[in-house]
Amino acid sequence: MPEGVPIEFTGLTKRFGEVEAVSGFTATVPPGRVTGFLGPNGAGKTTTLRMLLGLVAPTAGRATIGGVPYRRLDRPFSAVGAALEAASFHPGRTARDHLRVYAQAARVEPRRVDAALDAVGLTSYARRRVGGYSLGMRQRLGLASALLGDPGVLILDEPINGLDPEGIKWIRTFLRELAAEGRTVLVSSHLLSEVQQTVDDVLIIAKGRLVHTGPLSGLQAQPAVRVLADSPDRSALRSALQRGGLEVEETADGLVVTGAERGRVGHVAFAAGVELSLLTQQRPAAGLEDAFLALVGEEGAL
Repeated sequence: MPEGVPIEFTGLTKRFGEVEAVSGFTATVPPGRVTGFLGPNGAGKTTTLRMLLGLVAPTAGRATIGGVPYRRLDRPFSAVGAALEAASFHPGRTARDHLRVYAQAARVEPRRVDAALDAVGLTSYARRRVGGYSLGMRQRLGLASALLGDPGVLILDEPINGLDPEGIKWIRTFLRELAAEGRTVLVSSHLLSEVQQTVDDVLIIAKGRLVHTGPLSGLQAQPAVRVLADSPDRSALRSALQRGGLEVEETADGLVVTGAERGRVGHVAFAAGVELSLLTQQRPAAGLEDAFLALVGEEGAL
């Protein structure tokens, strides 16, 4: 049975012209667990995964699988199974023929074709042309392609998209079984609600930066403290808070200070001689989804 190995990102950065799509991304994905890679659409998830798989060259940093860049793996197709974005299939081919082409190109034993189809529940549809497949069936075929080499590492981009409730339940169980075998499973999604019953750990990215990493249980256990403050001289208050080393974001209602209690914010303003017109501690995140949205901002609602 194939064994998983750690996936490691170290200072991974990608710039497209003046746009920094991924910035200093550093994280480890361990084997034997299902790790969710979460963030709003456009947060940098797919770019990060494409760098991991050698499809995009990083501007700085590195990404490795078992300590080795993807392009230097001896048998990459047998080491790593990946399904990124919407898979492309020839509509006139059957599912079995599609996988046979993949198997031949990757020098994978032909017997793995039927094993992969069986694993994802497509054996009964193996001779049906892919052009007649539903979106959910195409998702399963994409997963079968990833499993073709019986890899120890699986990297799946939005695998639940398009699945019906029965399919979602199936893939949750299936991914956990793969992790229980010791494989490394990394699953991306822009919605926590899609994967929260599936994953053990989470990496959360927003605007290209890692904003949270750890067990899923820790996401709710450590909500960020947020204080809303304002002053007749908002600019002076912002400057005072920033000089005090506080993280400040301006909104229509005032200045949101993250990671500091109300007392500290008030003390910094008092010490700077800045009058306050508003000082209130905002309600902490009530649940996992609220905690996720607090980390990624309003983008997470997309």
